[in-house]
Amino acid sequence: MAQSSTSGATAATERRPAFEVRSIDYVPLNERHGKLWHLGPLWFMSNAQIATLAVGVLGVTTGGNLIWSLIAIVLGVLTGTFFMAAHSAQGPQLGLPQMIQSRPQFGYVGAILVWLFAYLQYAGFNVFNTLLAADSAHATVHGGTSLWIVVATVVAAVAAIAGYDFIHKMERWLAYGFVVFFGILTVAFFTFGFPAGSFDLGHFDLAPFLLQYSVVAGYQISWAIYVSDYSRYLPPDVTVSRTFWWTYGGSALGAIWIMSLGAALAAWAGKAFDAIPSLESAGNQVFDGFGAVILVFSALGLISVTALNMYGGSLTLISASDSFKRIRPTLGARIVTISLTAAISLVGALASTKSFQTNFENFLLMVLYLFIPWTAVNLVDYFIVRHGHYAIEEIFNPNGMYGRWGWRGIAAYLIGFAAMIPFFSTGLYTGPVAEAAKGADFSLFIGLPVSALLYWLFCRNLDIEAEVAVATKEREELEYEAVHHMRPEPGHGPHPG
Repeated sequence: MAQSSTSGATAATERRPAFEVRSIDYVPLNERHGKLWHLGPLWFMSNAQIATLAVGVLGVTTGGNLIWSLIAIVLGVLTGTFFMAAHSAQGPQLGLPQMIQSRPQFGYVGAILVWLFAYLQYAGFNVFNTLLAADSAHATVHGGTSLWIVVATVVAAVAAIAGYDFIHKMERWLAYGFVVFFGILTVAFFTFGFPAGSFDLGHFDLAPFLLQYSVVAGYQISWAIYVSDYSRYLPPDVTVSRTFWWTYGGSALGAIWIMSLGAALAAWAGKAFDAIPSLESAGNQVFDGFGAVILVFSALGLISVTALNMYGGSLTLISASDSFKRIRPTLGARIVTISLTAAISLVGALASTKSFQTNFENFLLMVLYLFIPWTAVNLVDYFIVRHGHYAIEEIFNPNGMYGRWGWRGIAAYLIGFAAMIPFFSTGLYTGPVAEAAKGADFSLFIGLPVSALLYWLFCRNLDIEAEVAVATKEREELEYEAVHHMRPEPGHGPHPG
């Protein structure tokens, strides 16, 4: 990989500031720190919260039985987490946040296309997360959902401003609590009674099975747009494979656990299912008051993942702004963009309606549709086309070798997305193929290979050797500029002929 050959990525010995000062700029080797295993609890806890639980109920609530919903959950998690973890492996090698890495594929300006979609995802998830956190708090502590929406938003914003290290520590401590509280609840579920036929493998319905599979896979893929934000401070000698497996293991375990609980909860509650009351009722089966403990802890988990979304949304806004006018990515810039992101999610949550589950299902499917082509393009570029070799300074150069508009990435993305449309199956739109298949959604199996293959074909004439030469020549200067918080001037740096 581009940076992996550069050894000596030792942790910085100086005391790190309480608030992270970097944002979208390259992290120099002397600031790389942290332990690889920290990725495990971070991504475990990011999935171990009620919004993820709500993803696991869809197979049951749309007519499938419990056993086939559980199978769809496991398969969907194993599929979607593969792509998510592959993106995580890019962080230590490049020292860059995730979305800025789209410039080599989509261009300096063209990458704004996917950044817009990414920002909509951050905002959408934050609306759902703060709503669930507020409902959980109101059901136990009371005080009104509007008050708790504000509290959850403010606390999450403060955590996001504190930044990378604080978020890692927060998620580690919450992960320990989750294992205890939800471990007890999980054991209790084995004593619950479930409807007849819940575990009948002969009762298979393709439409709810594929819906559950697609939504789960899409939910896991949705982490891909910011997963390397939380691995970019690690030294590059942690290797790609170890970074992948720590991310994959933590995320998959958290997702399968909490989604399976969601499916079991929906089957147990039946037609009376409602996420917050049903979860509290299940907790109270252990002992009176334990349901309230579960809900309070769940609210904390939702606030923590809201902080991740605000952090990622901030980096996306800074990246987009930098595409129009070069800005210095300082703590002040992060505070402004995090505050704006928090305000948008706050307004959205306060103005939302009660039809949570339907809206959440449609939102998750749209996330899946929008980011399947992007993840295909980005991963093919990194692992197959350029093999991890990037000239970092050129990524920040509006007139650099990656160009302002990356027609290869844009074309592969748009064609892949268009190819998926006949296979869409949502409450808002059902494509002709999905309709003929009684609502079964096959779009994942179309968008990934179409976008990946097209991008690979479009890149056959790229002069990768020239790009590698530029990256090698710039590396020492890159380290000097990053250490001294400098940004290269437009047009600065060598270019391939």
